Amino acid sequence: MMTLQQKLRGTGVALVTPFLHGQIDWDGLERIIEHVIDGGVEFLVSLGTTGESTTTSDEEHRQILDFTIAVNRSRVPIVAGIFGGNNTASIVQKISDYNFEGIDALLSSNPAYNKPGQEGIYQHYMAIAAASPRPIILYNVPSRTASNMSAETTLRLAHASNKFLGIKEASNDLYQVMKILQERPEHFLVFSGDDFLTLPVIAAGGDGVISVIANTLPVPFTKMVRKALKQDFHAAQQYNFQLLELYKLLFSEGNPIGVKAALEIQGFCTREVRLPLVPMTTEGEQALERAMTSFAPGT
Repeated sequence: MMTLQQKLRGTGVALVTPFLHGQIDWDGLERIIEHVIDGGVEFLVSLGTTGESTTTSDEEHRQILDFTIAVNRSRVPIVAGIFGGNNTASIVQKISDYNFEGIDALLSSNPAYNKPGQEGIYQHYMAIAAASPRPIILYNVPSRTASNMSAETTLRLAHASNKFLGIKEASNDLYQVMKILQERPEHFLVFSGDDFLTLPVIAAGGDGVISVIANTLPVPFTKMVRKALKQDFHAAQQYNFQLLELYKLLFSEGNPIGVKAALEIQGFCTREVRLPLVPMTTEGEQALERAMTSFAPGT
């Protein structure tokens, strides 16, 4: 039987939360889940940044997770992204009270706004690990949290507890990623946190990606990841070059603004987002639509 680490190696998709007139679009969410599983993703990440977890309520979080678990039908692992924040005690209490049935792992980002030092980040995650009944994927995203978790802190956590099964590294610092890869324990997975860096991260020894573009174009993207993991870098490069312009366009007005516009173009859901985000501009969507014409419908 495959271990969870083996199951997660490859492409995780940071699922969007589709909206329709301000409410969750359940039909749209089901279409997207089926689309990405059929497209080859190895696991689902529900309610991360791309899922607009900060502007959905606790009640909606539970509804979205329960719905995702039901639609998934245990086909792929599910990672829940709602266990980050800047109040350690509050997160620990939330974890202690939560029903984790159907959830395989947690994704937890560094505390935002407080700007803790490295010791504070370490103690924060150790407190979460002590409370969590599930493995944890660390999430380092300095562009959103205003603090970087150093390679040394990541490695300290990885060696301190097997509860930490990996990291989503979105620092855009390839030296930092390679330092983690060089000294990580055997159980610890390293995922790219940026679609456009997935190929170089895997080439350096990484294990895959937690992706945004996989919502809209899972087939070519998961093929790229799988080719790279098999060391077939020539084939992986060809897929990567096909997707290169889209990496930029999907983030040109912010995430998940771009990917929701792409999903609207494909007919999966509307481009609606919740304030303070606003939908993609007409100009942005037109550029995105032009770039997507080379991909067959249903890709």
